[in-house]
Amino acid sequence: MMDAMYAIVNFFVSGGIFMYPILLVCAVGTAIAIERYVTLSLVTSKNRAMWAKLQPVLTRREFDKAREITSKDDSTIAQLLNMGLERQGAVRRRDDIEIAMEECMMEILPQLEKRTSYVGLAANIATLLGLLGTIMGLIQAFTAVANANPAEKADLLSASISVAMNTTAFGLIVAIPLLVTHTVLAQKTGQIVAALEMASVKTLNAIYSTAKRQFDVAA
Repeated sequence: MMDAMYAIVNFFVSGGIFMYPILLVCAVGTAIAIERYVTLSLVTSKNRAMWAKLQPVLTRREFDKAREITSKDDSTIAQLLNMGLERQGAVRRRDDIEIAMEECMMEILPQLEKRTSYVGLAANIATLLGLLGTIMGLIQAFTAVANANPAEKADLLSASISVAMNTTAFGLIVAIPLLVTHTVLAQKTGQIVAALEMASVKTLNAIYSTAKRQFDVAA
């Protein structure tokens, strides 16, 4: 265990000054990724619980009760459907209700995608910092070798290149998990958006089928 820790510390220290900004990018990217994952997971959980409660009410076409339920809930699905349900008795056209819900979706979407792009950006920055650190290390290595004893040049150059490559390795070690996490976060966001769209369509269908039935009876 101690040998592994010593190897990690030695790897980091021997990488040079560029290891520290890469470590900072890793810390910031990881913090954002954790915050986004927890937030999106909570949104998903709240939406599922809300839809499980609301769907039977919509099926029974109890829109007054549905409005009451959505108005008292802070989940994104409740905010979206409440926009449509509030207009259910006031307008006849399906398009009017649909436009109101689309406007609400446009407000919700940026909140779901907020800061997710920074995780991908952190991965790219870590990779570029790693490459920059390696290039700077190689420049220093060749400069040092130029003034070295000819008999020592090969060994000195080999050691210097090995140290310089540490920054690229560390940059990739940081970047790869962040890129994977960015993909996972984007997928979770897409799933939430798809669920919201599905719920809005089902709600519109319930409202419109009721309005059409009332119109047919009146006719």
